[in-house]
Amino acid sequence: MSPLRPSLLLALVAAVVAAGALAIASSASAPATGAAVAKITPIRVDGVHLGDTHADLRSRGKVGRLRPGCELGGPNTRSAQLLDPLKGGVNYTLTNPRKVDNIFITGGAKARGVGIGATIRQIKAKFPHAKVDHSTDQVFQLTLVKTPKRPVSGGRITFGVSTHTHKTTIIGVPFIAFCE
Repeated sequence: MSPLRPSLLLALVAAVVAAGALAIASSASAPATGAAVAKITPIRVDGVHLGDTHADLRSRGKVGRLRPGCELGGPNTRSAQLLDPLKGGVNYTLTNPRKVDNIFITGGAKARGVGIGATIRQIKAKFPHAKVDHSTDQVFQLTLVKTPKRPVSGGRITFGVSTHTHKTTIIGVPFIAFCE
């Protein structure tokens, strides 16, 4: 064996170790700081659209089981909870097949970067034509901020801002259904 062989072998081993370390370092990405936030539009929240049937949403894993809805709506009302990553629920029409009538969000989604915890000023900054409605302040302790209806879809987004904390506590598409 010549004297160059051991140094060549050592260089080869060093190159393999360095390549392996580089491969491991590049494949191990930094852990995500948070999951992507779902998007709210005037006609949908993430994959839940107004008019979708309960059977379709349930098969796609977007909502939980069908359960009785608000007692004030009558004996035939039905609703379902949204599944992770969304927090909130869906209210359905009174007829079969059950179709989404409205969606309410209490966490996990944002509209133009405005989500739960936003103030009226932050909402108005992103939705400059939104109207503030104080008619529910006394009864529900909630100020409503309603975006205008969209010209094509006709949908809207309604933000419920607590009169105590002055922060958004609920978001409704297209409205917030009060039940209590």
